[in-house]
Amino acid sequence: MIKICFICSGNTCRSIMAERLTKKYIKENQLNDLKVLSRGLQSNGENIAENAKKVLKKHQALSSNRKSVKLGKIDKNTLYVVMNNNMKKFINSSKVLSFEDLIGEPIIDPYGKDEEVYEKTLNEIDKGIKILLNKIEAGRKL
Repeated sequence: MIKICFICSGNTCRSIMAERLTKKYIKENQLNDLKVLSRGLQSNGENIAENAKKVLKKHQALSSNRKSVKLGKIDKNTLYVVMNNNMKKFINSSKVLSFEDLIGEPIIDPYGKDEEVYEKTLNEIDKGIKILLNKIEAGRKL
């Protein structure tokens, strides 16, 4: 079982969008040995941002509503994927990478912005997820 945890600041936009989009790909491609979740560095139980819900629904990646969850204990067997290189310092694990590592640029926080910004953010996250899943698949074939 490979566990992936996406991390952002509040777990209301970027990390939850990454989680839900990855779950969609897991289901579509029957990648049953992958488990994915998301957390926030400063989460406080907020709902998913409305514009995040809208773009996830548009991409058939919205399952259910949930409150944001704060990152707790680090699991040495989980791969942590953060939104930018600066967030790496908050994750005490040897298994941490950022979207900057995957796509060459950070995922900018869309919190409070319009739906168009969320759509752009989701597209950037999508690029990174596809690269990540391809790397995981390539590693399995070794």
